[in-house]
Amino acid sequence: MNKENFRFYIKVHTALNVKATIIHDELRTVFGDEAPSYRTIARWAQWFREGHEEIEDEERSGRPVTESTLENIE
Repeated sequence: MNKENFRFYIKVHTALNVKATIIHDELRTVFGDEAPSYRTIARWAQWFREGHEEIEDEERSGRPVTESTLENIE
């Protein structure tokens, strides 16, 4: 499950007044170590309670991510 899907799950459950601890327990039960940390879930739940709607990452300035593959090394 990607970040946006986790955030959508958090957004919906926060709108249903589900506590961050319960959201975390549910995600850990299903996804194990792939689930976001409790701190991350609590931060996103707070973000949505404050009225934010976006689940995608905001654009950030900085160096772009690069990747080394055999094709671009040669």
